[in-house]
Amino acid sequence: MNEDDIRVPVYLITGFLEGGKTTFINKVLRQSYFQIEEPTLVINCEEGEKGYDPEVLSFYRTVVKELEDSEDLTAETLEEMEREVHPGRVMLELNPLWGVKNFETMKLPEGWGIVQEIAVVDATTYTVYRTNMKSLFVEMFGNADLVMFNRCSADMPLADFRRGIKVTNPSCEIAFESPDGQMLDIFEDKLPYDIDADVINIEDVDYGIFYVDIRDNPDRYKGKTVHFRGKMAKSKALGSKYFGLGWMAMTCCAADIQYIGYICESPKARGFANGSWVEVTAKVEIRHVLAYHGVGPVFRVFSMEAIEAPESELVYFN
Repeated sequence: MNEDDIRVPVYLITGFLEGGKTTFINKVLRQSYFQIEEPTLVINCEEGEKGYDPEVLSFYRTVVKELEDSEDLTAETLEEMEREVHPGRVMLELNPLWGVKNFETMKLPEGWGIVQEIAVVDATTYTVYRTNMKSLFVEMFGNADLVMFNRCSADMPLADFRRGIKVTNPSCEIAFESPDGQMLDIFEDKLPYDIDADVINIEDVDYGIFYVDIRDNPDRYKGKTVHFRGKMAKSKALGSKYFGLGWMAMTCCAADIQYIGYICESPKARGFANGSWVEVTAKVEIRHVLAYHGVGPVFRVFSMEAIEAPESELVYFN
């Protein structure tokens, strides 16, 4: 369904029992940017230790409907809730054991449409759950727009958590929250790759971070050797031995997808078609380039080969 045709936006919040879904919804309901005049319908598919405060529900015009069994989550049940509540939006708190794909493909009431999928994960149990329920995690993360890790601490392998999810869903946003509700920047003091390595290897999921960091800190990379892959963007204005190399990137939604990349130099470029996917090893030079309208990184390539296009050509740009 086109977003312009959605009358009742549906927010799908997934996560395992006691994973923090209710706490997340309670927090969001209180935010000023989330207030609307119409009632909010929260559909709760399991009863955890954390509940909803009746006074808060009343103040924010929120109605909670409980479902006891996965068989109760049907199109007919949703139609009945629509008639009773007349919601302006819906938040579905769903345990992935009930089937994320089942709801994604369910016939919703007329005018309802999923606008955002959020997976809420308890970082303290993530590794165990992921090991034992890998297929459920893949389903939960597959179409998620945001994965929110809560109960995080600095000694956890948060960068590894991020990498594992980006392999499943390269375009989703990933956030980390401490037990006291503070957001953590896992790359505040370090990068997800070794900047001091003889050859800096940039994984696909880290391209967005690399793109931003070399833009903001070009001298950090000057003279370094890097290895990465991307999609070629040729232009007559650049000349035959120059080409752009980068990825399609999304900041927050499909409407802002754009190509982000930097200029490479190689006489071998003539042998590759525009739009080819290539893997390069190159030395970073900082030069004045007309295409940049100033100074920027140029990758002088000394190793270059064609590769198959990745399954997803999109990276999250943060």
